[in-house]
Amino acid sequence: MATKKKQARRPARKRPASRPERLQPESLRLRSMAASFTVNDLDRSVAWYRDVLGFIVGERWEEGGMVRGIQMKAGSCDIMLGQDDFAKGRDRKKGDGFRLWVATVQDIIAVAARIKATGWALDREPSETPWGDWAFAVTDPDGFKITVIQE
Repeated sequence: MATKKKQARRPARKRPASRPERLQPESLRLRSMAASFTVNDLDRSVAWYRDVLGFIVGERWEEGGMVRGIQMKAGSCDIMLGQDDFAKGRDRKKGDGFRLWVATVQDIIAVAARIKATGWALDREPSETPWGDWAFAVTDPDGFKITVIQE
């Protein structure tokens, strides 16, 4: 008579401390997020995100034969760039009170060096943050601040 093998029981997985229990009813769960920036000069901003940061150009949105917006892609993340129509004035400040935090597994020292090689200055050189990550900061042509963290 054949005996049944007893399957080893897997120990219960504990939820990491950084992942709290989900609220019930369930709270919002996102898989990605995209930012949308209104810029003064769409062509200049597209060139900056492509040539300085290393994004690639995605979709284009046109209205009345004019390009009004362009999707910039980096990995699974998007930044939508929209041309300002200046209805709120040409001297409207952009980027005040805003910082975009992005994470990469790439070597941020190399990423920062590539940015500097284009002639663009960093706001903060790659260095350790108070909480132990490595990060650098840069500001785009319209004043939107971006901090790049190495995971």
